Amino acid sequence: MQSNDKARLLYFSSLVAGRSIVPISSGRAVTQNPTYIVRAKIGTPAQTLLVAVDTSNDAAWFPCPAASAAPPPLLILPSHPLSSPSPAAHNNANSSAVSAAVVQDNITLATDSIPGYTFGCVSKTTGTSFPAQGLLGLGRGPLSLLSQSNSLYNSIFSYCLPSYKSVNFAGSLRLGPKSQPIRIKTTQLLKNPRRSSFYYVNLMAIRVGRRVVSIPPSAFAFDPNTGAGTVFDSGTVFTSLVKPAYVAVRDEVRRRMGNATVSSLGGFDTCYNAPINVPTITFMFSGMNMTLPQDNFIIRSSAGTTSCLAMAAAPEGNVNSVLNVIASFQQQNHRILIDVPNSKLGVAREPCS
Repeated sequence: MQSNDKARLLYFSSLVAGRSIVPISSGRAVTQNPTYIVRAKIGTPAQTLLVAVDTSNDAAWFPCPAASAAPPPLLILPSHPLSSPSPAAHNNANSSAVSAAVVQDNITLATDSIPGYTFGCVSKTTGTSFPAQGLLGLGRGPLSLLSQSNSLYNSIFSYCLPSYKSVNFAGSLRLGPKSQPIRIKTTQLLKNPRRSSFYYVNLMAIRVGRRVVSIPPSAFAFDPNTGAGTVFDSGTVFTSLVKPAYVAVRDEVRRRMGNATVSSLGGFDTCYNAPINVPTITFMFSGMNMTLPQDNFIIRSSAGTTSCLAMAAAPEGNVNSVLNVIASFQQQNHRILIDVPNSKLGVAREPCS
């Protein structure tokens, strides 16, 4: 009888092994940061931090006390330093310099604890874009959470980002193969050795309403040598398209608005003081389509009647000028599945606000 009990307990364990569900919230209302956040317990003894999730970053970065400064309100005391306190420099996509030592300690997400997790112990930052309570890298490189927990989650995860206006942890980060949607359309993940953290996919065309806009194939071409192509990124807020693609989409939106007066607002160049007359925009990938309702591509002013196309042209003059980024605003209320072993990325509509 006792033997049967042990076998049954092992069966119970198998039902949750390789599965962890972590609530996700918009950081807008909680931390005044536009990224999405999860609760993570870090260090020994464990402290709960609200950390940004970033699918284009590998390493995790958490605040630690500087040797010559008073401890900040939130800090991690690493139990297993791997390097001397002399800082290592890191620069993220927004050019914020980060001084950090490489350390190991425990990290717990939901109920799963990952011992000996390697992360950056940040003592100093320059710039304002680094999340105050830290960053959790969900990229595909060797230092990412997925790589360091491969035996637990098999490098498979998905997430649903709630509306950026959401004030609670309504979204979810599902880690491991046993909690993923069974019926979901997918496209092939492409690998770029030069930008190994990124989740590249093959974007074929873009449809505005029912019309496929005219965009040269070179705007979408994947090129590992230049970094060109299309990536999904949870850490970027608004989708950016290489200039020929963005201009084609923008001009079709403007065409549909007829003689309505177009204006700009901040970084958006297609704004109106009237409802924008486009019901959907569809990203057409090899093997699947991602059709966006208006809430995923139109941003409306909180005061007044201004509505803007919530996309932009890729910045010119740097390596990202050839990169299309499908960002978090466009991903809201969709389940994004990343399956690294099978080289697949899936998208399914899922309200999680």
